Amino acid sequence: MKTFLNVLASERLKMSKSRLWIVLFASPLLSLLVGVSVKLPSIEDQWPVLLTAMVMLHGLLFLPIMAGLFPAYICRYEHIGGGWKQLLVLPVSRTAVYFAKFTVVFVLLIICQAIFLGALLLAAWVKGIAAPIPWDMIAVSLIGGLIACLPLVALQLGVSLTWSSFAAPLAVNVSFTIPNLLIVNSSTFAPFYPWAQPILAMMPSGQESYGAFNLPLESLMITVLGSFLIFMLAGLVHFQRKAI
Repeated sequence: MKTFLNVLASERLKMSKSRLWIVLFASPLLSLLVGVSVKLPSIEDQWPVLLTAMVMLHGLLFLPIMAGLFPAYICRYEHIGGGWKQLLVLPVSRTAVYFAKFTVVFVLLIICQAIFLGALLLAAWVKGIAAPIPWDMIAVSLIGGLIACLPLVALQLGVSLTWSSFAAPLAVNVSFTIPNLLIVNSSTFAPFYPWAQPILAMMPSGQESYGAFNLPLESLMITVLGSFLIFMLAGLVHFQRKAI
């Protein structure tokens, strides 16, 4: 545990010197523009419609992209100038390094979801929504989106730990994110597609009835957690055996 905390403190220090925090605001701000421009229906449906409109951009494209961008970014330091050799000669285990980097990525996604929440509330204020805030619906959406990112983070972290190029894992992630526009229409493939799982988990219940959007959240979470365990164990085992 002490080794993990030491590596985690080192990762936090690296992040404090970067400008990655700027990326955290990109998706919420763009989603805010969507939210303030969407046409809202009757009072009863205003919150679900607003959340759906903002989630369609955030969860469909930007959240999966960031789930791949962050692992690639936090691994680039070690890929430059023999950083892995300098790190692993220290009394730290590869398991601690893996989980420290995973934790940093997940915390960044938590911050991004928190900023998205602020953007949602700001959009509701601009649109003049008078109905009470449906905290239960919002919490299920935001937390569900975070959990649905776990397999993608584990997959992209494994790729980023393996490939020395910063651009290659990011390019792969973006190229697999764009097909979301079509894959979410398939109730057969979308639940098992890591890049589509965040939008499926964040979509408010009952707002969309086509494709995979009518899949029960409980069934989706079983698929998400199962694929997360597979990707995490595969990435960890490969990293432990990888020659540096």
